[in-house]
Amino acid sequence: MFSFVFRKQRLVESLIMDYLSDLRKTQEFFTGALKVCLKESSANDFDFLAEQTHIFESKADDIREEIKNLMYSKALLPESRGDIMGLLEAVDVIPGIFQLLLNMIKTERIQIPDFIVPDIKELLDLSLGSCDLMIRQIEALFKRIGGVRVLVSTIDLNESHCDHIEQRLITNVFDSDLDPFQKLILKELIVTMGDISDQADRVSKRANIISMKRTV
Repeated sequence: MFSFVFRKQRLVESLIMDYLSDLRKTQEFFTGALKVCLKESSANDFDFLAEQTHIFESKADDIREEIKNLMYSKALLPESRGDIMGLLEAVDVIPGIFQLLLNMIKTERIQIPDFIVPDIKELLDLSLGSCDLMIRQIEALFKRIGGVRVLVSTIDLNESHCDHIEQRLITNVFDSDLDPFQKLILKELIVTMGDISDQADRVSKRANIISMKRTV
């Protein structure tokens, strides 16, 4: 019985690694699509990169459902299931934000003005850096290699920095001579971009709580 449960638990952990791999690919294509919008790349096609983002987001969703089915068929101790599913559902918000941002840019035909491009790049670099750290943190959690707690403060610091950049961006947009409707659209885009670091911080704190529970 115990060997059966152990095998299923190892399978769950393997699937979580697969899920994180697809999350990395989702982030990679999302970053490529944003570079087109920020005029960092003219060779890549936005629609292709956005579609690839969607494909890997969907693959990650499928793996998450497979993990859920395994866990609720006695793959893990009952008290572990809620924590792990809560963690994965919190992680899954992030590729959803990626998809939302790309849909906003495409459907609303958003053009990012040159005067806010440097701050947008800084906001995205910090936010996506937090996502990278968050993925490393979750890998450390399930591989039981330590280092989970160390990354919490860095991700939290990034989130605070992103909040300041977000406020600066919104102020600069509304101080500009842009059309009022364009200002509102850009504000929504900036706030949604800020949600990436906010969610990475929430996930990081969840992972840290799970790690601490193991030592109790």
